[in-house]
Amino acid sequence: MKKWNYDNDQWTKLPHYLKHLPLFTRHVDVTSFLVRCLWAVILKGWFFRLYIRLKVKGSFKEVYKKNPRLLIISNHASHLDAVAIAAAIPFRYWMSLYIAAAKDYFFSNFLFTFFSQHCLGAIPIDRKDKKGEAIYLCINLLSHLERIWLILFPEGTRSKDGYIHEFKRGVSIFAEKTDTPILFLYLEGNSNLWPKGRIFAVPGSLTIHVGPVQKAAPIDVVAKNYQAWVNKINPNAFAENFLSSNKIKSDSDSTTQSNENTISDVNDFN
Repeated sequence: MKKWNYDNDQWTKLPHYLKHLPLFTRHVDVTSFLVRCLWAVILKGWFFRLYIRLKVKGSFKEVYKKNPRLLIISNHASHLDAVAIAAAIPFRYWMSLYIAAAKDYFFSNFLFTFFSQHCLGAIPIDRKDKKGEAIYLCINLLSHLERIWLILFPEGTRSKDGYIHEFKRGVSIFAEKTDTPILFLYLEGNSNLWPKGRIFAVPGSLTIHVGPVQKAAPIDVVAKNYQAWVNKINPNAFAENFLSSNKIKSDSDSTTQSNENTISDVNDFN
């Protein structure tokens, strides 16, 4: 990998929304660490204790010991999802925690950008980018960092009806190209607390189930195994055509000859 020269315009002309990422920094980002400490107090000590009661079933401890590099996937039906996952993960792991986030939303203004950079460790995904530059960035992070937990939502967008829908193949592209395993999470109750279209979350309870770690595999295999695990918790969690749509998608992928087309398709991913 090409080394960065921090004394020339290679660094000074780097987009501001990328400068918090560890591939581009030569030191610990003190600002991010301090902001995350404050954010942890708000998130863990107040919001997910008094306003929304967060319960975690399972443990991240053994997962962290065995998997320094990991893709974390879950169902996605609420703006609460990313911060709820972060709140469930012990703070000592946070400096290795990142989320693939839509650039047009999470980096749309100064406040959102600051929050996304320093509270979420967000990696901006430009959903209109046809070159796949953000995808190559994520692959570089997964390939070169000793420790990284990257949160991804394989449905690509929040569910409108609360059911889990077709998985986009981005998660499998990342996993297979970097040999990164996948941790299954299931968020129970998220669609009731902050469904798509509501201005803000309502008080209530949210349960995060920590599941098994899946080896890198094609998206139809990942989807099948994820459904088999979630069905043990909630048999009614999935849309009726969930597996069939993922099988069709995977079959289509196998006929693609161009690597560039495969990479660019990941833009549907988040």
